Amino acid sequence: MPEQYGFFVDLTRCIGCHTCVVACKDWNNRGAGPGWREVKTFETGKFPNLTVCNLSLACNHCADPACVKACPAGAYSKREQDGAVLHNPAKCLGCRLCTWACPYGAPKYDPTTKRTGKCDMCAARLDAGEQPVCVEACPMRALVFGPLAELKQKYGGTDRIKFTASPDITGPSVLYKPKPGSAAD
Repeated sequence: MPEQYGFFVDLTRCIGCHTCVVACKDWNNRGAGPGWREVKTFETGKFPNLTVCNLSLACNHCADPACVKACPAGAYSKREQDGAVLHNPAKCLGCRLCTWACPYGAPKYDPTTKRTGKCDMCAARLDAGEQPVCVEACPMRALVFGPLAELKQKYGGTDRIKFTASPDITGPSVLYKPKPGSAAD
């Protein structure tokens, strides 16, 4: 059985610089508008104990992707060798069913092209033996990429890790280390 790859996001390291977002947009020739990776900032707590938490989000490359099931045109597929969920814009009808089906908001509709698009785990870079561009660009090394089983073994095994930021509906391939005192903790 092929290995599922995924991301580990260390919320204690993310400073909200958006370098991962810019690198993703640059690599994928995306202009202004919705990006395939985004950073959300949350404030939690009560004065004087306030905490800010930055959360880097992209497609979770789920084990059971809702977008694949929802697409009537077959524009989505799941790659055997690494579990990347890919989108083929040539097959996309622009119906947006995938955007409604995905519980994590990963597919983004582009009104200019009238098609959706999403993170593809930088499949071309993976094929060339490189890391996803967001991982390489992160100056704080808050993003780690690799086989999901290895990430779970290296970073899991304690209460300091959450396996998803949302309910595990589709088997997301992302792990989060929450920031102490944050809503994710």
